[in-house]
Amino acid sequence: MLKYYGLLNSQLETRNSTLMRKFLFLTAFATFFCFSDLSAQDKHFSQYFAVPTLTNPALAGAFRGRYRMGIVRRDQWRQSLDEPYNTFAGGVDVRFDTDHKKKVSDAVGVGLSFFNDQVDDSGFRTTQMALSSAFHKALDESGLHYLTVGGSIAVNQRSVNYENLTFEDQYNGVGGYTLPTGENLPENNFAFFDMALGINYTFSPNHRTVFYLGGAMHHLLEPNVSFLAANPDLDEAVPVENKLYRKYTGLLAARFPINDQLFLIPRAIIQIQGPHVTVNAGSNVRIAMGDYTPFALHVGGWARPVRNADESISLDAVVAMVGIEFDNLLFGFSYDLNLDDLALSGPRRSSFEISVAYLGNFENEEILCPKF
Repeated sequence: MLKYYGLLNSQLETRNSTLMRKFLFLTAFATFFCFSDLSAQDKHFSQYFAVPTLTNPALAGAFRGRYRMGIVRRDQWRQSLDEPYNTFAGGVDVRFDTDHKKKVSDAVGVGLSFFNDQVDDSGFRTTQMALSSAFHKALDESGLHYLTVGGSIAVNQRSVNYENLTFEDQYNGVGGYTLPTGENLPENNFAFFDMALGINYTFSPNHRTVFYLGGAMHHLLEPNVSFLAANPDLDEAVPVENKLYRKYTGLLAARFPINDQLFLIPRAIIQIQGPHVTVNAGSNVRIAMGDYTPFALHVGGWARPVRNADESISLDAVVAMVGIEFDNLLFGFSYDLNLDDLALSGPRRSSFEISVAYLGNFENEEILCPKF
């Protein structure tokens, strides 16, 4: 019994006119909420920049505007599984200047984010609601350098649907699992708190160029996420620990012009969690559709090498992305093609993501902020 739940926990752990723009965004936002199977793995998005506070709480309010909203949905391994993994996240953050009389001011950012992931076969679900806050310190009077520190606190809930699971004693002897089980099962849901800290440095030598360098540490308390933890109702009641490893994230990004219509946006992220290491590195290109049009096209791609639990290194996937920008409204579409041994020897495994982001009260298009 304990072996079964230990395996379950292990598998599940290893597992982006003003009225018209607002109307389009709100329509997209409602569509995601209504038609997504709000879905438990640790957060994993190729378009991690769609809800930046999930990657680093210091990015709350890290933009030149008043507020920012973003949502991203990931559909994973649909070709290989009858019930693919569905992951959804959304967030909103607000920026407040500490001194409105100054042209360059310190600022405070506050953000609220939501994450939900579900393994449909077992009904195993993780839901998180997190509150983030950050302080942005201007290091010079021109606003070329900003140093930011931030943190977040989150409430998480995990649950599993026992009705979707079968046990050996339920076999009726004629080809079905219809009998009641005698297993002494623990509670099928529990909640726990989580915390994260982050830091970010921004350097903008001119209004068209910007560099970002940051890092974050998630799961500071390494919470126990086992359903069996010190459950006194079980016959085998013993404390069982399945701690969530701390996750360390490093992020590097830049944006600079090639000419008046083209911007190059390279980015790289590294995440270390226990024995696992993941790197995403690549670049996007922003192509303006004209001097006086609000439309721009984003195209790009990146590679994802990983280090696995057995310390082997492989190229997990390559990712292609295309984005459509209309003023402050952004749509992103990305496709992951898995290249690991399991994907190459069996059914093709891939993932698709779609994201929508909106930046409100944007002050100046030439003062750059994270977009795609």
